[in-house]
Amino acid sequence: MTSPETPSPDLAVVVIGAGPAGLTAAWQLMKAGHASDVTILESDDVVGGISRTVQRDGWRFDIGGHRFFTKVRAVDDLWWEILGKENFLSRPRQSRIFYQGKLYDYPLSFMNVLRNLGPVEAVRCVASYLWVRVHKPKNQDTLEGFIVARFGWRLYRHFFKAYNEKVWGVPASELSSDWGAQRIKDLSLFRAIKDALTPKRLAKRDKSKMVTSLIDEFNYPKLGPGMMWEVAAEKVMAAGAKIEFDRRVTAIRHGAGGVHEVVAVDGAGVEHTYQCSHVISSMPIGALCNAMEPPVDDPTRAAAVDLRYRAHLTVALVVPQEFSFSDNWIYIHDPDVEVGRVQNFGSWSPFMVKDGRTCLGLEYFLNEGEGMWNRPDEELIEQGTRELHRLGLISAPDRVEAGYVVRMPKAYPVYDDAYQGNVDMMRKWLSANAPNVFPCGRNGMHRYNNQDHSMLTAMLSVENILDGTEHDVWSVNVEAEYHEEQTGDAARSASAGTGRDAPFLPRKP
Repeated sequence: MTSPETPSPDLAVVVIGAGPAGLTAAWQLMKAGHASDVTILESDDVVGGISRTVQRDGWRFDIGGHRFFTKVRAVDDLWWEILGKENFLSRPRQSRIFYQGKLYDYPLSFMNVLRNLGPVEAVRCVASYLWVRVHKPKNQDTLEGFIVARFGWRLYRHFFKAYNEKVWGVPASELSSDWGAQRIKDLSLFRAIKDALTPKRLAKRDKSKMVTSLIDEFNYPKLGPGMMWEVAAEKVMAAGAKIEFDRRVTAIRHGAGGVHEVVAVDGAGVEHTYQCSHVISSMPIGALCNAMEPPVDDPTRAAAVDLRYRAHLTVALVVPQEFSFSDNWIYIHDPDVEVGRVQNFGSWSPFMVKDGRTCLGLEYFLNEGEGMWNRPDEELIEQGTRELHRLGLISAPDRVEAGYVVRMPKAYPVYDDAYQGNVDMMRKWLSANAPNVFPCGRNGMHRYNNQDHSMLTAMLSVENILDGTEHDVWSVNVEAEYHEEQTGDAARSASAGTGRDAPFLPRKP
């Protein structure tokens, strides 16, 4: 059964997805006086996408961790505009590496490594580094070769190999060096030793020139990142926008003038039809193309089906406050456990936990529909408890008082050797057949974006709709700003990078 939801005025914008990109688009349209012309379709029953804050029994969980830091002034201003100064906390940044029962500074500090490894192993690590300065890895285009050339084989095996292989599910020798180039940049063992020996008064730098990994503090909504998008949703609805939950887009109908109608199905199987003048889409770009009626051509459909993703799973465990730690998260470089990172939600915000207790979020990276993804929650909670005890982060398994599991599909777009050609194929078809459709955000563009990047693509898309500008949102490269001095340019050429870089993964036959 199909029921028309809205008339077809001159401007009728359907926004697919109520995550950072979708709600930013709605916010910008509201500011321009077009809130009543906006309908947001969200397949879930909450807003925020991967930036949501999950709530269970009074506990609040951040999915993956979201530091509110950006060098894009327009995005920073928008955060404050939506939430207000009174709802932000200034939080200290601390992340460390857990390896063989000890915690190491991240980024690596030479003196900290020296104390933890001991003088004998530290000398071996320095010798390994000196050896590779002469005998450089043959292939530095891989993540393994890139890191080994800068830290030596021993430090690579201690601090880099296990974690990256957990995140991406393939050997580091098969990952692209682009991932290391973005994350590590010009850090090396030589740089770490030099910094350790440089007097603090000479080491002070302008914070605006620091890379993402090195910021000292960041802003954070007191009730988690989802608070930002919950408030944004409330305000755009109060201004007249509509948000329809439990709406899975099944058809996007187009003709000579582009897309004119979106069809979505609710949980009861009832179809709802929304007429539109424009569509701003943060749904996976492959699903967007596959929903087109008439259908896309065969090469475009093949490209849409060929995109891959990594999923994210959190096992949140409630423990007494004595097992809290100061880090926002700890990277787990232990190949004998599957957990890749442990968040302490109490270190993000005391408002997310309860008095006398904290909640530790064990993060697992996997493929949707495989292995852990399909296990019952009780088994996952048991595994998380067992691994937390094995790592020594709790004294006994019975100290875990409660557990929750949160699954997030399509958390990380995968960059394999076919992805760019696939995305280019879909972009070409959309440009020719659906010019009034504006893909934005992480999955909407199949880009490993931070939320500020996703927000900026939505902001520019709205300007294109309302002002007739021709911003190329595909050229936006926020992460380049993170790793260079501020230039004032919000967008760069597409050849400058892929947005926030992720490693290129090998394509298995």
